[in-house]
Amino acid sequence: MAPGHVAILGGGLTGLSSALHLSRRFPGSRITLLEKQTILGGWVRSERVQIHQSDASVVLEAGPRTLRPNAKSILELINILNLQDSVITVSKTSPAAKARFLYVPKDSAAIPKIEGLQQLPSSILSLLSSPFRSIMLPAIMRELIKRSNRPKATDESVDSFLARRFGESFARTFGSALVHGIYAADSRKLSVRAAFPTLWQVEDRGGGSLIRGLIVPQRINAKQRTADNGNYDLGNTLEMMQDASVYSFRDGMETLTCAMENYLKAQSNVHILPGTGISRLVHKNNKSIELLTTSGEILSPTHVVSALPLHALHSIISDSNSLNLPHLTANPTSTVHVVNFVFPCAPAQIHPAGFGYLIPRPIAGYPSSSTPSSPGILGTVFDSCSLYAQDTPSVPDYFNNGRLTKLTLMTGGPYPTPSLPPHLSSPETDGSIPDVVRRLLRNLELHLGKKLPDPVYWRVRKNEACIPTLLPGHVDRMEEMKKILLGSGDGRSGWDGRLEIVGAGVGGVSVGDCVEAGKHVGKHWV
Repeated sequence: MAPGHVAILGGGLTGLSSALHLSRRFPGSRITLLEKQTILGGWVRSERVQIHQSDASVVLEAGPRTLRPNAKSILELINILNLQDSVITVSKTSPAAKARFLYVPKDSAAIPKIEGLQQLPSSILSLLSSPFRSIMLPAIMRELIKRSNRPKATDESVDSFLARRFGESFARTFGSALVHGIYAADSRKLSVRAAFPTLWQVEDRGGGSLIRGLIVPQRINAKQRTADNGNYDLGNTLEMMQDASVYSFRDGMETLTCAMENYLKAQSNVHILPGTGISRLVHKNNKSIELLTTSGEILSPTHVVSALPLHALHSIISDSNSLNLPHLTANPTSTVHVVNFVFPCAPAQIHPAGFGYLIPRPIAGYPSSSTPSSPGILGTVFDSCSLYAQDTPSVPDYFNNGRLTKLTLMTGGPYPTPSLPPHLSSPETDGSIPDVVRRLLRNLELHLGKKLPDPVYWRVRKNEACIPTLLPGHVDRMEEMKKILLGSGDGRSGWDGRLEIVGAGVGGVSVGDCVEAGKHVGKHWV
């Protein structure tokens, strides 16, 4: 039997995806989407900025900026929402797809004679000539012959996983940098099963060896392949992405969230309440659910989907509720400052062609406080190298002849909170640059190894508690919570499947993970 009234808490990516798919699956059900912010979309924030005294404009992102074509849930949305003409792709043969860098500080004694900005190898052939070969080749060769050494525990940190298979230097240098770029977290704290489940599975497939597991092909039968493709309404999107390494939208990632919002507004069974949060969620003794909004309204939905951060959900569940859920506060979160810079010259004058660079964890560990010389930079994305199609006017050979360069620097995460304001942007007429931004520019010059011109535009955005750090044991904890939510159907176990908890704090943190989670909510409600 279809639900009578579904309340969706949170209007970010997961909440929007949940509302869209539920409205299609249950056209006769009432669906209410509540979001405490006045703008939907969560951490997705795109802005087209007109450069002062210029006919040029650039798209700046404060959150996610590119997508991988393997996320079929997003390709399905592109087809459903008719966004094909808005898509811009980055070819697999482009420098942005093939060239990624690591910045190695001078004091990284674990990598002798390697410092500064270094390109990561992208193939076996490039590995043989890479400055990283002295650390990577021995680690790979040893891993191939190393016996299975997985601990008896059902999970471990990313750092522990990579260290026991490839060695501590490899884990700190490459593993910590990877985790900085995706989770803005300490790889010694992040669960490998939750954050990178494929690594855990590949190790199984290789009989304890990750390298052997990568060599052994994964067996997928024709029936499973057909079922996987058949669950998505993809239209021609697979053909669009045949040569794509990553992709985005001409006006930025908000194209996707705005299109979902507009789609929902056109549905007669969907009611959106922006600027409306939830102050209490109560599971009544008679098994009914009651929501008290921040505006004082009481809602009594038959089913609830929470796409809130888990700590936010914990704060609205009544203390007197005998059915409080476990593990909602188990994981900490990372806060990230996103700093956009626009420089008045072609990208070739600023940085090498490529996607960007990440920075490994310091050998001595993370400092106890942020300093001008160590502002906690996680990495930098060379936006103009991959997303130049978003900017106007476009010119042939943009990398060498473009008029502007945009790049994005990320700072924070496991580092002490930098002394940056929550939101700050360059004024349209005053060319002065605050000292805190100057310090970031000096660090950027150090990384790139050259003197940089003053930016014509810069912007700082603070994303408070934006990414959960999924601690080891997270997968088992979420399974336990899911069993409590589903109950046994006899009415004695509480929620009996009428509350679903989804989002980055439950599954993966990528855009694809969040959209995929929304696609599958409520599948057991019929």
